[in-house]
Formats: sequence, structure tokens, C-alpha cells
Amino acid sequence: MKSLSGQRVIDLTQNVAGPYCTQVLADLGAEVIKIERPGSGDDTRHWAPQLADGMSATYATLNRGKRSVALDLDDPRGQEALRSLLRPDDILVHSLKPGSAEQRGLGYNDLLPHSPGLIYCAISAFGNIGPLSALPGYDPLIQAFAGIMSVNGHDGQPPARVGVSLVDMGTGLWSVIGILAALSRRKDTGQGARVDTSLLETGVAWMTNPVANYSATGKLPKRMGSATAMLAPYEVFETADAHVFIGCGADRMFQKMTAALGQAGMAQDERFRTNAARVANRDALHEELEAVTGAQTTAAVVETLRAAGVPVSAVNDLSRLLDDPQVRALGLHQRLPVESGAGTATQLAAVGTPIRFDGERSYNGHLSLAVGQDSQDVLAAAGLSQQDIAALLAPSTKPKTQ
Repeated sequence: MKSLSGQRVIDLTQNVAGPYCTQVLADLGAEVIKIERPGSGDDTRHWAPQLADGMSATYATLNRGKRSVALDLDDPRGQEALRSLLRPDDILVHSLKPGSAEQRGLGYNDLLPHSPGLIYCAISAFGNIGPLSALPGYDPLIQAFAGIMSVNGHDGQPPARVGVSLVDMGTGLWSVIGILAALSRRKDTGQGARVDTSLLETGVAWMTNPVANYSATGKLPKRMGSATAMLAPYEVFETADAHVFIGCGADRMFQKMTAALGQAGMAQDERFRTNAARVANRDALHEELEAVTGAQTTAAVVETLRAAGVPVSAVNDLSRLLDDPQVRALGLHQRLPVESGAGTATQLAAVGTPIRFDGERSYNGHLSLAVGQDSQDVLAAAGLSQQDIAALLAPSTKPKTQ
């Protein structure tokens, strides 16, 4: 189901957060026109690993479903071309530093007279107000600032970054939510809206539980590896050949787990009978359980506990994840063909948007391989002359700005 079919998005974003937002919108059926810097394009085109010349795996997976138009937004001609391209009811998403769009005459209030139904989403690092609003920022920097690193990793070890871009991608999703809410309001009122999101706001939002626990106790949370302060057992255990995660969110679940593992007496041990007692005696509990799991293979532990209805999983690497029958059944990834500069093709396992409508997953696999691949068609349709288009597509010699 293409729920956003007929809706157009002008994408002035790069890196991860903004492109993930607009890629989700493309999967939902919107036509997304990505504006890239002539010549070099989105910075992520040049990240490692490279699938082809000017095409990284990161760029390919975050920008499928979009058409690429090359415009130099530091050039007044490029700014004017963008205004010509914008329709009255488009969505515009940008990740320029706060104030940069306004300096180019591309702020919300600048565009509103021409596009009264415009939904304008501005994504920044630290937010568009406050003493740090002008600073740049990336996902791991915000993980450090928002306290995520302070609770990630192992006690006694340095703070660790969460290994996926959860702040970037979370910001992309909050942006999608804000845009969809604005679309709903526009349907009722005809009015557009400005939507503001930032990496910092997302990072702080992900700390909701630690903030609540700190507020309640006055105690700073410790780094606990795979464990959580609220429950036990709720962590990774060694097996004879690898590791499993076992999670018991209630006393009855702990009773099921110990019975399935042949250790029913543990549920009657006063040290482990209640969750509060297990949390207080976490180290002893872990040692006794790992003595049991460590004598069995991962597959055996998973099979036993799943049969008992206990939450358990092997700690999968990507090779096992992508081949897992459940992941395949859900159709969570598809092979995206990518043509190399030499004319040979490779494939990328691209993950689809994790939403299904009526049992079907909407997936837009179109990929603009070259910077500005769609410039001619899109700009001509907006009414620009061939002479103007040729001038706009000439590579800029000016230093890039954000």
C-alpha cells in the first residue's frame, strides 16, 4: 500500500538522519527528489565501503527510492531553481545548520507565500534554539552528550558507542512522525507546518528510562554490558559454543526457565525467588545460570527455552541474521542491484521499512546511481530552459557550506 502516493518530497539532506527519513517516505509511496551538490553529491557517497565509483553502501541503502537532482544552493541560480521546483503542497526536509536555509532565502517563512500548504521539516544536531544550536554534530557525539555512552559498555571499562546509528535513524523516524502528523492536520485545515527535530532531542528521548530511574533514586546508572538494572536474569550468558540472551521479565518466567533447564530449585532459593532478590544477587545468579548454559550448545539452550515459552535468542552475527527463517519470512531485506562504473553489477542487501500494510511491505528499490542523474527530467518539468539547466549542472568551484 503506497499511503503517500501523489505526495512529493524535496530532500535537502545528507549523511544519515535526513536521508533515512526521506527513504522511509519513499517506501510509503512519496516521490522523493534529492537535491545534491553538483559533482560530489551527498558526503555519504564517498564513505567506505564503495560499491561503485561515487556509490557507497551507506548511500545506496539510505537513498533508494529517490531521484537525484544536482543544484548548488550557494548559488542564487540554484536557490531560484529550487523555489521553481517547489509546489504549493510539497514536503521539504533539510539538514542544514540552523539559520543556513534562511541565509539562502529557503527558510519556512521565505517559502510559505509560494507554498501555503508546505510541510517543512528541519533536522539539526543540537536543535534550532539554545547556546549550542549552531554547532555541528554526529550520532556518536550525541551519544556522548546525551548520556547514552555513560550507560553503555561494561563496568570498569571505558564508555562505549552503541554500534548502530540509533540517534541518527531515530531522528529520521521522529521526523517521519512529525511529517505524518502535519499531513493529517493539513488534511483537516489546509495549513502547512514547520517540524523541527534534532539528534540531541532524540538522544535524550532514548534515555527516558535511565532518567526516570535516576530521578527516583538519585543514583547514577552503571554500565552493565548486556544486563539491565531493573530485571534479572535479563542478559547474555555463555554457552558451550557461543552466547545466548535470556530475558525473564516476571517471576513466573523465571520459574519456567529454571524448570526447563532442570534447575527448578533455584526458583525457591530465597536469593532468587523474586525479581528484587535476583537483582540484589545478580552476580551469584549469573554464575549459577552460566554453569548450566555453558555446558550446552547455543542451539540446545534456545530450543529448550523456546519450547518453554521463555524469551531467548542466540547472539546472531549478520550472516546468521540475514539467513534466519523468521527474517526471510517477514521479507525484511531485498537484494538491490548496483551497476559499477565498469558495467558490472553487484548486489546490496537493503533493509526495508519495518511496516506492513495489509500484510504487504512497501519497498522502493529505485536507485539514482549518479549525482544529478534525474536533473534534466525534473528541472525541465519544473519549467526551466535547457540553457538554465546546463548552467545549473556545471560543477561549482566554491567551497562547500552547510
